[in-house]
Amino acid sequence: MKISDETIDRVKSAGSVVFFSGAGISAESGIPIFRGKDGIWNKLKPEELANFDAFLRNPQMVWEWYEHRKKIILESKPNSAHLAIAEMQNFISNVIVITQNIDNLHKRAGSKIVYELHGNIERNYCIKCHTMYNREIEFIDGIPKCKCGGLIRPDIVWFGEFLPQDQFNASEKASGECDVFFIIGTSAVVYPAASLIYTAKAGKAYLIEVNIESTEISHIVNESYFGQAGEVLPEILEKIKN
Repeated sequence: MKISDETIDRVKSAGSVVFFSGAGISAESGIPIFRGKDGIWNKLKPEELANFDAFLRNPQMVWEWYEHRKKIILESKPNSAHLAIAEMQNFISNVIVITQNIDNLHKRAGSKIVYELHGNIERNYCIKCHTMYNREIEFIDGIPKCKCGGLIRPDIVWFGEFLPQDQFNASEKASGECDVFFIIGTSAVVYPAASLIYTAKAGKAYLIEVNIESTEISHIVNESYFGQAGEVLPEILEKIKN
């Protein structure tokens, strides 16, 4: 794939670059996506697994599902796209990752500033006293419980819940102030996260899309590269280095 000189010039001269990532970048690490023709939500109803009422009705079923996903995620590794983004920190003064993914792969790859809009599957908290738990939770009768007796849930944003305000506010600020805004592996249909693309455009950022196919926002970006992020981003990185 040919990377344009304009892309390289824009990135090399940028004071701040934002990488806005979705499920597509994680799919290249073997983590199943939720949308699309083979997506998980075509097989399972989200309202049965990913909302608070479902959790209260059947916490064991919800936890079995998340433990299954957590096992897949912990066995996965950051791919060449995650690693390329992290390495760009060596050549660009301010690199910020905004992710809709819950898999922690950006941090594991070495990215230092990562805003997690939808939570992190490696974190959990008590719904009663809000004590945070990481991996040191115990399952009693298939359900983890806090020392206060409250149910522990994954620190994931479920359907019908608000995004973490601090993460979204920081993401909005970064999007509005950046020089280049990459859109990586996202369908751009999940709001309010997708609104950050328009925030970046309003802030006069140069928009670069990297997706396997065209999306809802392909017509508003400055450049689109249709292919695997794990191939496109390392190629951009090499041109920046050279």
